[in-house]
Amino acid sequence: MLNSELMPIGAFAQRSGLTSSALRFYADSGLLRPAEVDPVSGYRYYSADQVARATALRQLREIAMPLTAVEAVLDAGPDEAFRLIDEHLAKVLGDAAAAQRAAVVLKSSLVDTPSLPITALKGPVLADAVEQVLTATACEPGMPVLGGLRLEATPEAVTLTATDRYRLSTRTLVPGEPATSTWAATLHGDELRAAVAEIRRSALVRVEATPHGVWLRLADREDQCCRLLTEEFPDYRLMLASLPEVTARVTVSKDLLLRALEEHPGERITLRADHQGMNVLPAGDAHPDAHIPAAVTGRCLQISFHLTTLYPAVSVALGPDVMLDLRGPDQPVTIRSADRGDLTTLAMPIKPDHSA
Repeated sequence: MLNSELMPIGAFAQRSGLTSSALRFYADSGLLRPAEVDPVSGYRYYSADQVARATALRQLREIAMPLTAVEAVLDAGPDEAFRLIDEHLAKVLGDAAAAQRAAVVLKSSLVDTPSLPITALKGPVLADAVEQVLTATACEPGMPVLGGLRLEATPEAVTLTATDRYRLSTRTLVPGEPATSTWAATLHGDELRAAVAEIRRSALVRVEATPHGVWLRLADREDQCCRLLTEEFPDYRLMLASLPEVTARVTVSKDLLLRALEEHPGERITLRADHQGMNVLPAGDAHPDAHIPAAVTGRCLQISFHLTTLYPAVSVALGPDVMLDLRGPDQPVTIRSADRGDLTTLAMPIKPDHSA
């Protein structure tokens, strides 16, 4: 008599998310043997205790882990399993990035078009700027442009811009060599982010354009490439030009403001600026206001943000002090360094009822 607590293969397949044919394959490979097999009919039965292993097996196969590695993960302790998964993920991401770079090279070779020199920038400066501006990106499958970085080059300056609709970050750089022409395109953010480590170690980076991507020619290092996004980038210049006048300006220590945001207990932040300074208001009556010394000019104002919008905008500001240009409780706030204006971030507030 079979144990009444056992499940036939069909029921176990539904519980685990694996198909019956996959369960037979994993049984034959030794990864997940049935708890019992009916000696007459050959029907396979599984126990409830096996659901967790079957689910983990399915999830590991979904991230394209080979069978030998799957077995090692399933039989390992937590620390070893984490290490094996991280190693596999790093390999998958590395292979994908290499394939993407190879695709850019292949596309360029198919059209037989030489790359167009655009500009040259100091590697460490470009790397920092890319990391700062890319904090304002988002991964949205329906709008890939929100994960991209807009690069605009003129003979006088190179401007990097990104936006996720709730933040807009832009930084202007002085080229190491004058740009040869005016040029603009939107670069794939993830590929550019992956190239940052190499960019940072190159004294000079020459930017060259192809029909499908950008070459980053590095001094004494392997050149990096990045695809272009074809979707139209939002007209951020029109948005900037249409901003209302600033009604209040707050200059505050970057470290003190970040500390207050880190210690705030809620996911939403309310700032109140008056002539006494700035207060970070509590989420409820259980916590006192956090007062931050600040120089405030203009009218008093109270404004709210999601922490995930405000904190990154403040954290990437350059220098010890940040300046907040306030326009009203429902208008974008400009956040920039008090003494350096080449990195500017706009952060969208939320209404007092916490809707966007």
